[in-house]
Amino acid sequence: MGSTGADTSQDELTVLITGFGAFKKDFPVNPSWEIAKELPEYLPPLRAKTRAAGATSDDAAPYLPPVRLLVHPEAIHVSYDVVRDLLHPERPKIDVAVHIGMAGPRPYYSIERRGHRDGYAMKDVDGKFLNDTERRLREGKDWVWEDAPKELLTDLDIDDVLRRWKKYSPNDADLRVSEDAGRYLCDFIYFSSLAHLDKAGEPLNVIFLHVPSDSTDQAVTLGKDLLLQLVRSIAESEVARRALRKK
Repeated sequence: MGSTGADTSQDELTVLITGFGAFKKDFPVNPSWEIAKELPEYLPPLRAKTRAAGATSDDAAPYLPPVRLLVHPEAIHVSYDVVRDLLHPERPKIDVAVHIGMAGPRPYYSIERRGHRDGYAMKDVDGKFLNDTERRLREGKDWVWEDAPKELLTDLDIDDVLRRWKKYSPNDADLRVSEDAGRYLCDFIYFSSLAHLDKAGEPLNVIFLHVPSDSTDQAVTLGKDLLLQLVRSIAESEVARRALRKK
């Protein structure tokens, strides 16, 4: 996915966004890609009514530099091999990555705190298992996740992000932090992205967003707005955290 070494004092932040493609015959349209594919090039200004609805007397929206939304050019095939091949260091440097996937019929939106190295026992859409246990034995020190911990947590302040996200979102939006991304392709891309950065010694500025499986126009429109407010919340949180470090 490329580097995410962030410096939010710079003139522009770049946020990589990915979404998954069709998931077998049950979900020929994946809302994660529908949400991601037509995002604007830059995070739009905060709407006045959104600011008024979420603001409190001591919690004004902070200054943000321009936030560029770099959407991966195509839906990601729900395949272990495809996801693993995405991690190329020559990709453009980014500040934050937001991966999106769907989580069945549940009605809420969740941001994941941690990704997992092991436990992938389900076949992908191509009917293939990950088979990393056998690969690890075969490849030894050359195994891609050799020396990686069993789980990795995002370096983003996810609880602060959630607080800000709720402030900018509709009051009836069910937004949560999750501790288990599911040991399937969503978890796999999350851990892969985190592990790639960890191996490079870079900040783990990655987050995974799970959305409901509803792909109606109304649901996609809501999902897109919630995603934009999530990106805003991540950017705000990082700017605030770096400002504190400078004091």
